[in-house]
Order: sequence, then C-alpha cells, then structure tokens
Amino acid sequence: MDFKRTDFPDDFVFGAATAAYQIEGHKFGGAGPTHWDTFAAGPGNVVRAEDGALACDHYHRFAEDLDLLKDGNFDAYRFSTSWARVMPDGKTINPEGLDFYDRLVDGILERGLKPFQTLYHWELPSALADKGGWANRDTALCFGDFTDAITARIGDRMAAVATINEPWCVAFLSHFLGHHAPGLRDLRATARAMHHIMLAHGEAMTRLRSAGIDNCGIVLNFEHSAPADSTAASRDAANLQDAIYNRWFIEAVNKGTYPAEVLAGFGDHMPGGWQDDMAQISQPIDWLGVNYYTRHKMTQDAGAVWPAVRSVDTELPTTQMGWEIYPEGLHHFLTRMARDYVGDLPLYVTENGMAWADQIENGVVDDPERVQFVSDHIMAAKKAIDDGANVKGFFYWSLLDNYEWAFGYEKRFGIVHVDFETLKRTPKASYHALKTAIAR
Repeated sequence: MDFKRTDFPDDFVFGAATAAYQIEGHKFGGAGPTHWDTFAAGPGNVVRAEDGALACDHYHRFAEDLDLLKDGNFDAYRFSTSWARVMPDGKTINPEGLDFYDRLVDGILERGLKPFQTLYHWELPSALADKGGWANRDTALCFGDFTDAITARIGDRMAAVATINEPWCVAFLSHFLGHHAPGLRDLRATARAMHHIMLAHGEAMTRLRSAGIDNCGIVLNFEHSAPADSTAASRDAANLQDAIYNRWFIEAVNKGTYPAEVLAGFGDHMPGGWQDDMAQISQPIDWLGVNYYTRHKMTQDAGAVWPAVRSVDTELPTTQMGWEIYPEGLHHFLTRMARDYVGDLPLYVTENGMAWADQIENGVVDDPERVQFVSDHIMAAKKAIDDGANVKGFFYWSLLDNYEWAFGYEKRFGIVHVDFETLKRTPKASYHALKTAIAR
C-alpha cells in the first residue's frame, strides 16, 4: 500500500463493510422470506439461481469474522440489520432476530470496534412486497416501525446509523432496469419507488431523532458519468445519467428538491402530493456515506425509451464485474459533495472495493490487483482531505466474499476468501497489506 495510518488524521476511521442478506444465512433464526428469495427463484435472474439462505453463515460464525476485523487493525465494522429477520412479515417482531443483533453488537464492542449500522440493505419482507413494496407509500411508514424496533434494542450502542443503503439500486436498478429484486421494468413503479425510498429515509430519521439517536446519516452510491465524446448529445446524456443516478438522492436530502430533468421523464407517474414529503426527507443529517466503484462514459441511445442513454467501452482496466477502474472518480465525488452540497459535514467512504476471480494456491490468495485498487482509492480519499473535504473514514467492501446479489457467489469482493463449500475463511494478500498499512 502507498499509505500508512499516520498519513491520515488521528480520528480517521478504517473499517470494512458487509450486508445482512449477503453474509448471514437467511434460513437461520426465524427470518422471514424476502423479495430476494423469490427473485432468485425466477428464471435467469441470478447466476445459478443462488440465494442468501446460507451465504457465509455469519449467523453462527460472526465471532470468527469479528476476530478478522480486530486482528486486521480495523477501527470499525459497517453491518446491516435485516428487516425480514427482525420482522419476518414486515410488522411482527421476531425475538430471535433482535437477540442475534444484540449478540453481534456485544461482539463488536468486546473487540474494541465501532459499530456502524445500516438499517436497510435491500432485504424487503415478502409480505410487504406482496402489497407493492417500494411502489407503495405504506412501505416507507412500515419502515419507521422497523426502525423503532431495532433501535430500541441496539441503538444506544451505535457509533453511527445509516437509514438506507444505495437508494438508486433499491429504486431505479430494481424497478426500471429490472436487474435486482423485484425485477420490474416499469416507469410508474420506478417513479414511486424513487420517492418512497427517500420517504423511508425521512421517516427513519424522524424515528431515530425521536429516540434520541445521534450521528445519523444515509449511504448514497455515486457513479462518475462522463461524456463519451465532445458532442452536445453526449454531454446531455452524461448530465441526465448524473441527475438520475447521483443528483436525485443528494438533492432530495440536501435541498429538498428533485432534478427537473428527471421529473420531466417521470411525467405524471410521481405519487400525488410528493412535494409535501420533501421537508421530512431533507431534515438535517449528521454525516453522508459515499459508495463509489466506477465511472461510465455516456452517450445518447437513439430510438430508445427515456432516458435513452447508454455507456460505451473505454480502454481502462476493469474489475471482474467489468467496471472501469477510475480512482479519480472517488476524489471527484468527495470534493463535489463538500463543495456543492454538504460543506463541512463529515463524509465517509462507506463502500469501495473490487471483484476479482481470486483463487487459493498453496493455501494463500495472492491478489495484487486488489492491493493496488485499495491503495489507489484510499490515496484518492487522502487527496480529497488535502483539498478540503471533511472525509472521516474509509470502509472497504467487503470483508468477506459473499452473495453478490444477481451475480450469486461468482463475483468475489472480499479481502477474506470464503470457500462456499466448507465456509473456510482465508485472508487474502490484500487483507494482510491493509492490516500492515493501518497498524497503529
């Protein structure tokens, strides 16, 4: 790695991130069915129709995984709490679910780690999906009740709480592009989901504040959108992609507005009276989480339906996901957020990482590509700090190889290799390199 801990402020937080459905093993502990279970069972939706029933069995092996964090010199663990585990039908509390997160938080604290909780990382209970899911306004209100339930049990011990992880994925990727559960390609459902997921954030913030919880924020995913060429058409395509992917969510939170060009595309499909929710959605947050992975160069897609944009291939190296490696994009978003939206509000890189086709050879996993990726992106965060952005931490995605949603168990993001037959954990070279770099 091209950095060491002392290159960063004394209070800078180094952590790793996971998500409940991707690692826990959803068949354990009385968790209820989710829309991901049914999506995975549909033809062609997920590689090999794999689901999160077993995943990494973090439910039983969390102590081992927390030891990896402690032994790796990390300061914090970013985890999520499954709505369908705590409330299997979306409304009724499952004591086993609350007990599991109680044990998990105790284990985090016992190892001297800071718990960074995410309330929602995509596992919508099937009972709520049956009623329209995020296209239904009531889902956002039910999410407030889930917030109350889990916060009453573990909220007093959290270092930080995020309401929603990556609302673009929850809404646009899932309801317009159809790549994630519920797998829709419906403009009207998309417009409603794009608003209701932000209303869920606002409702959760209201409940958290009522419970006296401090250090609350939201985690947004950002993707650098650049014009494919110098034409006006490509500039317009990149701007529209940026408005849909990036500006819709941060402007809702920070300004209480949505981009006009996206509203024009949604037409009359927005839910009635949506403007009345914007004050709740834009109530103050204490920090902003920035998830960043890649850049796309955009151009117009003549003849396609709105938004009629598409990305073009570039000559830069890509990850196992086919995503362009562009660390400058992380610096761009951290400085852009500070300059245009949040000022001196604390920023955390809540996810950044790469998938690679890692193999165990002679008992070790050598992943020099990931070592360089992590180093370059953490250095991009450092440059953002040097340029005035109040970046307070960096969380690598992910601690473990895990269930990578529509890609099943094929794409490996972890700094710890997981054998999905035996569930044996093997720290990769990137884990050891990061451990050395962030040693105190």
